[in-house]
Amino acid sequence: MSHRALVLTGSGRYADPWHPFAEVGAEVADILRHRDWDVAVSDDVDQGMANLEGYDLVAVCAGDPWRGGSSLTRGAPPSSVAGFAAALERGIGVLAVHSAVSSLRDYPEWAPALGAIWLPELSFHPEAGEMTVQVEPEAVPVEVPTTFHTHDERYCALQRLGQRTVVAWHEGDGAKEAAAWVREYGGGRVAVDVLGHDARAFEASGHRTLVAALAAWAVAGS
Repeated sequence: MSHRALVLTGSGRYADPWHPFAEVGAEVADILRHRDWDVAVSDDVDQGMANLEGYDLVAVCAGDPWRGGSSLTRGAPPSSVAGFAAALERGIGVLAVHSAVSSLRDYPEWAPALGAIWLPELSFHPEAGEMTVQVEPEAVPVEVPTTFHTHDERYCALQRLGQRTVVAWHEGDGAKEAAAWVREYGGGRVAVDVLGHDARAFEASGHRTLVAALAAWAVAGS
């Protein structure tokens, strides 16, 4: 039986001028479908969070809803917050992609589940460019190249929250930084891939294999 995934892409308050979230979500969905997943895609993040029943994995490709500083962009529907919390409790897998570490700030369980968060004015990334990713060969159950090259942003100085197992590293801005990690939270498994700025970031077969491995790990306990 194939796993079911819901890929949520940022629109409205979860959109920003820098990230083509629909493009990234399509890449994630394509990676999973090529591995026989049953995948649905939605650009209504809050509605999706309220309707996670029946899914094995939720993948989030979305931006910071608070970035404008207006109180009008804050606050998620209670049914959405409760829906995500209930899904975590029952053991749903989570895949957070790139700027998802800055997203869902109205969801109390989101940042603790991910184990890291983007801090405005403190977290940063150098200009996007060619980069090398080093993979820990035994951190996830699917074979991933130990080294691959891609064109992407290198997220640096994220605030850590709790323990994690790092799956991949990048060179950061002079100091090694985590590119992907996994952890367990509540009843669920959470995988984070801070690569994936745009479709170009998924041209590397190594990155695509890494995404598939992270998703497989996230649902391995379900």
